Amino acid sequence: MSVKIVRAEKELPEYFRKTEDVLPLVENWLEDQDERFRRKILKIFEGAGVDKRYSIMSPEDVFTATSFEDKNNIYVREVKKLGKNVLEKALRNSNWNADSLDYIITVSCTGIMIPSLDAYLINDLNLRQDITRLPVTEMGCAAGISGMIYAYNFLRSNPGKRAAIIAVESPTATFQLNDFSMANMVSAAIFGDGAACVLLSSEENTEGPAIIGEEMYHFYDATQMMGFDLTNHGLQMILDPAVPETISSHFPDIIHPFLEKHGSSIEKVEHLIFHPGGRKIVQTVSDLFGNLGKNIDDTREVLRLYGNMSSATVLYVLERFLNKEIQKGEQGVMLSFGPGFSAQRILIEW
Repeated sequence: MSVKIVRAEKELPEYFRKTEDVLPLVENWLEDQDERFRRKILKIFEGAGVDKRYSIMSPEDVFTATSFEDKNNIYVREVKKLGKNVLEKALRNSNWNADSLDYIITVSCTGIMIPSLDAYLINDLNLRQDITRLPVTEMGCAAGISGMIYAYNFLRSNPGKRAAIIAVESPTATFQLNDFSMANMVSAAIFGDGAACVLLSSEENTEGPAIIGEEMYHFYDATQMMGFDLTNHGLQMILDPAVPETISSHFPDIIHPFLEKHGSSIEKVEHLIFHPGGRKIVQTVSDLFGNLGKNIDDTREVLRLYGNMSSATVLYVLERFLNKEIQKGEQGVMLSFGPGFSAQRILIEW
């Protein structure tokens, strides 16, 4: 019995701007700051490797002072829409009925809603009353793969079942207008909003790449590296500048033992499905894989087209690979990093 990745779909909010069109808004936002600081931040935006980003609210509204409650209300409203749309699209394009799902996992870390998104999807799509549901709320950028790992373990123990993972994120809803820290600047320069859905199945004769193995890797004493502080103004970004260096130092332990455990090696892996955390992290991982004769061009392209959409982003990279003509027997590695600090890995084979 194997677990297959049946489909990945994406859904984008209605608002978007090219980075060049966001720069005047940034300049206006920083007008009371030191000129040298303003120039530095504009260069960060220009050099972030993001050409365009999408948002659940207009860019002008992003740069307007409102309460945490107001921003979170927009988050809740739009997450429901995006989640419903992307799940419906995935089901429709896979010829699956909504009531055929056995397990639903929803993923988000950029807002707060109780009940979680999955409860609303059960009502909106008339999912089964006995469906198993799991919201994943506090694993950040790694949670897209985390959700797939949880679904894989459910399906591996339950042959003939179907699962959906829906990731919906709005980093723009967490933007802090009065925070001029470098963490807030960098996150504003790289993040965008988006949703994705992945369908998995443990049914026989299912098409799609099989999950060969999965594993999480946890960095000790690194909880300060990445996450959010909850303040009176909302979720405030924590982003340690040492993240790329930390990834680099742990990279051999993250990759090689995992592949060996599942009878593979980096030489056997043709496809790298890596979460684009930001330009520096992408470059760090690109250099590491480049030394092994591999590339992460699709990761870099997703960052350019959409920005970092937290947990949903790696699923956008996966969607690109599922739409390629890939030979039977070729392998791919999914990899993402998130708060904890942790790395999440999945080995797949076509």
